[in-house]
Amino acid sequence: MDRLPPLRLLTVFETVQRAGSAKAAAGELNVSLSAVSQSLKQLEAHIGAPLLDRSTRPASLTEAGAILFRAVVENRERLTEALDDIRALADPTGATVTVACTMGFATYWLMPRLEAFYLEHPDVAVNVLTSVQETPLLAPGTDIAMRYGDGRWEDGAVELLFHERVEPVCAPSYVRRLKETGGSLGTAFLIHVETGDRRWISWPDYLARTGQKAAGSAKGLRFSNYVQATQAALSGHGVMLGWRAITGDHVANRQLIPAGLPPLTPNNAYHAVLSHRSRNRETAEMLAEWLKEAADRE
Repeated sequence: MDRLPPLRLLTVFETVQRAGSAKAAAGELNVSLSAVSQSLKQLEAHIGAPLLDRSTRPASLTEAGAILFRAVVENRERLTEALDDIRALADPTGATVTVACTMGFATYWLMPRLEAFYLEHPDVAVNVLTSVQETPLLAPGTDIAMRYGDGRWEDGAVELLFHERVEPVCAPSYVRRLKETGGSLGTAFLIHVETGDRRWISWPDYLARTGQKAAGSAKGLRFSNYVQATQAALSGHGVMLGWRAITGDHVANRQLIPAGLPPLTPNNAYHAVLSHRSRNRETAEMLAEWLKEAADRE
């Protein structure tokens, strides 16, 4: 029997530990929770030792699991670095930058601006890696991580990209429908995004910090991420908390409009964090500066 288990089993195991739970890993790998559980059992059967202590919640690593996890992470990083070295041989100019960010940031802010970037820098390729984590990691091979927070990270050089702005927004069609039915914002459906990250402002947070009366919450629509929530708002299903990084372009294009409530400026902001391990540091710095200038013009 081959002493090494199938690579896919090791990938599932590593993802479960990095994501924090089997459920989170299933979402990141785009597979069912039962498939993740089955893969973990197959890996334990192959190795011949339990890797997880399932008597705890969440399950913790056994001594054998900790040994295997360290080995998987260390070898994954070595393999990634080796592949980066190989790519550098094929691209001696270093004209490729890899950016990690959330799906919402990539979809609604970064990707629309890369078209203009490519017009000015057609020789530079930007690889975009989306992450389910609210604070994308600077994994080996990643040059820049776009993060929302206070900027106090030590794994890279932190550059302020832009300050956020939070303002309730909705589709013009939703405002018309409210007027036609005699409704008001007090009876509107509020679109909620449920996240465990306290840096993101929820409807209760917003209403409390702006001195508004709580309204509409009981009839709210709830989503797990801002991409889904934004699509619901664009489709005229309710009022959402619009963030500059997510709904800014839609407001500029009048696809979404302010709902008539005061804007809020959070203490946190978006930053570009440049990896200390980047092999394309000069190109990465150029991209970060270009994106900052683009944000400043808006």
